[in-house]
Amino acid sequence: MIRPFVPFRQFVLKVHSRCDLACDHCYVYEHADQSWRGRPGVMSDEIIAWSALRIAEHVKEHALDRVHVVLHGGEPLLAGRDRLGRIAGDLRTQVGPLCELDLRIHTNGVLLDDGFLDVFAEHDVKVGISLDGDRAANDRHRRYRDGRSSYDQVIRAIELLRGRPELYAGLLCTIDVANDPIAVYRGLADLDPPRIDFLLPHATWDDPPARPTPTAYADWLIAIFETWFAEGGRTPVRMFESIIRTSRGESSLTESLGLQPSDLVVIETDGAYEQADSLKTTYDGAPATGLHVLRDDLDAVARHTGILARQQGLDGLCDTCRACPVVDSCGGGLYAHRFRTGSGFVNPSVYSDDLLALITHVRRRTEMPVHTVPYETIDALAGGFGGGDDVTRLAEAQRSLRRALLAAVHARGETGAAWELLTRLDAEHREAVEAVLAHPYVRVWAVECLREPGHTGHLANIAAAAAIRAGIEASIDVQILDGSIHLPTLGVLEAGAGRTARLDIAGGRFTLPGREPGVWHPLRRLTAGDFSVALEDTDPFRDCHAHAATARLSEEDAAAWQVAFEQAWAMVEADHPDYAPGLREGLTTLMPLVPGKAGDRSSTARQAFGAIAAALPADPATLALLMIHEFQHVKLGAVLDAVSLFDESDGRLFYAPWRDDPRPLEGLLQGTYAHIAVTHYWQVRRRVAPARGDVQFARWREQTAEAIESLAESGSMTPLGELFVAGMRGSVAPWLAEPVSEEAAAAAALLAREHHAKWIAG
Repeated sequence: MIRPFVPFRQFVLKVHSRCDLACDHCYVYEHADQSWRGRPGVMSDEIIAWSALRIAEHVKEHALDRVHVVLHGGEPLLAGRDRLGRIAGDLRTQVGPLCELDLRIHTNGVLLDDGFLDVFAEHDVKVGISLDGDRAANDRHRRYRDGRSSYDQVIRAIELLRGRPELYAGLLCTIDVANDPIAVYRGLADLDPPRIDFLLPHATWDDPPARPTPTAYADWLIAIFETWFAEGGRTPVRMFESIIRTSRGESSLTESLGLQPSDLVVIETDGAYEQADSLKTTYDGAPATGLHVLRDDLDAVARHTGILARQQGLDGLCDTCRACPVVDSCGGGLYAHRFRTGSGFVNPSVYSDDLLALITHVRRRTEMPVHTVPYETIDALAGGFGGGDDVTRLAEAQRSLRRALLAAVHARGETGAAWELLTRLDAEHREAVEAVLAHPYVRVWAVECLREPGHTGHLANIAAAAAIRAGIEASIDVQILDGSIHLPTLGVLEAGAGRTARLDIAGGRFTLPGREPGVWHPLRRLTAGDFSVALEDTDPFRDCHAHAATARLSEEDAAAWQVAFEQAWAMVEADHPDYAPGLREGLTTLMPLVPGKAGDRSSTARQAFGAIAAALPADPATLALLMIHEFQHVKLGAVLDAVSLFDESDGRLFYAPWRDDPRPLEGLLQGTYAHIAVTHYWQVRRRVAPARGDVQFARWREQTAEAIESLAESGSMTPLGELFVAGMRGSVAPWLAEPVSEEAAAAAALLAREHHAKWIAG
């Protein structure tokens, strides 16, 4: 699917097309595209003015809040101080009032002096410099035409920038694996750059890079990474930071990594619009668009097929890349590096082995915060399923998150004796502590405490429950709420008046010295074979599911839940085995809701991982559906706790075919993910109940597929979110081809139209 174009936010202006160095690895002069030979040496005043105007109208048309403009070449300093001042001035005048303008110049530095820096200071232009490392590394490629070294002149320029740090943007280094990686890194880092960019030398499958070993470039970069990592990342390195960011679902800082769509355009000295310069390495004329700043606006460029091809994210990659475990960070590598005559750009990067080795190494060494989950788990869950191991990883991430929340509550104060007991138990009886902390409503309590302190005393009840489970001797003052002492995972004791009570604990039992204990209401459990979950009708923080929780159930009602659960679980295992392993590992609690006036009622809460709330359905088949459906929300909520799948600043509302109200983007994502399970349920169920099942299957497969495309076309999914949406699409697509009767298809279409009409009517 070709998406609508992405507006440009990065503009490269080729202000001069010639250079005063003769670097033998230069992509402009030393590779396939030689279009520079027919272009004017310098950008004219007319082209300068029109370029600024085109950028300004593009900013205004798309309400862009920030754009980046880089003055480039050739060697841009050859344009001279006056012309560079006019260019910067025009951009500041035309674009500056409309948005934040990040204006930079990238130079080899040999001509840089205080006069240029005064011009750049006047117009707030930051300066980046190309330097390939220490003297030996730099002189290997970056020389004058007569063979002279450029190193001393470049170092002089950098020293000028170090004296004016507000203008210093950073250093760019082209990798040569023949150079000593640590000497290169030291040669750059010792110059105090705000950032270092390492650039893989431009190469294609037709003209591959020098490769002394299969992963020579990864090995070279890993050597630097180890030094950088040991020093705490003191000097920012864009490549390493981008790998770490994309591994967490965030955006890349460079076009050579990540799945975000390209938003860059080049304007040459003659006013021709071109695609990224790196394409000059592939074939003559590769970057050309045929469009010109005097004739065409930037929207016309954005619609160019070559530009659109670089905005397809995962959909634009070959099958090998799509199946790669690090594709969310790699993104297929730099577009130009995929080129091969005959197949174009539909190939892995010529550096794919290096990228896999490097990204895998960085991920292992940085050890993403323990309450994140590995890419493999995200990938497995994206299709709507995920096995027991995947849900176990979600549970492990949630465990870490709950511990962090408890630490934050403790940091607020007033937890003294409870915290002391809990930490002692954690050291000596961790399993007991984990059992209590895994209770879904412990996190709900912690979040509530952090929002509005007032129930901090409940930490003592958590510690007491863990102590009872551990069988140790302890004595602690616990909190009384509404006349009861609530012990998570154990039950509730009627305690009468007061705010606290002393609890003496020994041998897995407890007493209330000086008090006459009331009735003890143990937490019940529902059991089906060897699978068991809590029937939670005691916890004071359980009422967080958007529908009212029941009071303590009667024995008769609890027995009805047991019958329904046992029968529903048998159906899950027999008819929906794809979901059973995940439910076994992650579903810990069913929380009864007060029945609604019409229809079934169920819900989950983002903070209550492992819990499903529901009113007791009329039949076990419906309970099976509710469990499968609602656990999708549980899984996705845990994923969203760990990684970013969408732009949370997007405040738009969307049509969701299963809701009468418009939904925010997260609501649409949640509902779509849940309805993969709903569709799958009816795909199976229609074999038993075809009259209803065919209609439901036909309806939800179509409408879930439509919702998936709404997500894909929103423009607000992160690169990892795009992968997730692609996984959902991959599950639903085969169902669209399954035959259903004409009657069922017509009935499903009618239901869909009626719902949409009702939604529009408001």
